[in-house]
Amino acid sequence: MGDEIVREVEQFLYREARLLDERRFHEWLELFTDDVHYWMGARTNRYPRLSKAIAILSPNRYVEDDHTREDELSILDETKETLAGRVARLDTGMAWAEDPPSRTRHLLTNIEVEPGDAASELDVYSNFIVYRSRSETEQDFYVGARRDVLRLCDGTWKIARRKLILDQNVLLAKTSASSFEAEKCGRR
Repeated sequence: MGDEIVREVEQFLYREARLLDERRFHEWLELFTDDVHYWMGARTNRYPRLSKAIAILSPNRYVEDDHTREDELSILDETKETLAGRVARLDTGMAWAEDPPSRTRHLLTNIEVEPGDAASELDVYSNFIVYRSRSETEQDFYVGARRDVLRLCDGTWKIARRKLILDQNVLLAKTSASSFEAEKCGRR
């Protein structure tokens, strides 16, 4: 992957983070393709295959990694339509979880860019930290990894797929309303 493309992708992702931090959700929505799939899972507590702590009664059902699979319960499983509904809800003034609004800071690191399955797509891997504060005492951190599929549409990169895996397996926050943006637009 050429340095110019990598830099272009990094700038795209940094701009997305800024749009979220500035609460420019309608502009943020425009960064997605109409067929986007936006999915977020968490880590689970699974023992290694060789663990002596438990007996695995059915080894053929055993899963080695600790990531939530897409056929398991997710934290988010969104389309562009449902993301737009979350943003629209914020516009109503009735989203109590965001009144007053959260303050967020999205940090991205370890960005890797690889060719995608189609000529117009790229696979982008990154790690993130999202800091959220609200009112005087609410503070939350969300940490994890994500895989994006970016698609070139009319000369502009758009997010066609996003898979986020939180490192936490229990969310203690009262709301994740403005933390991930779709993720952020308030859990219902």
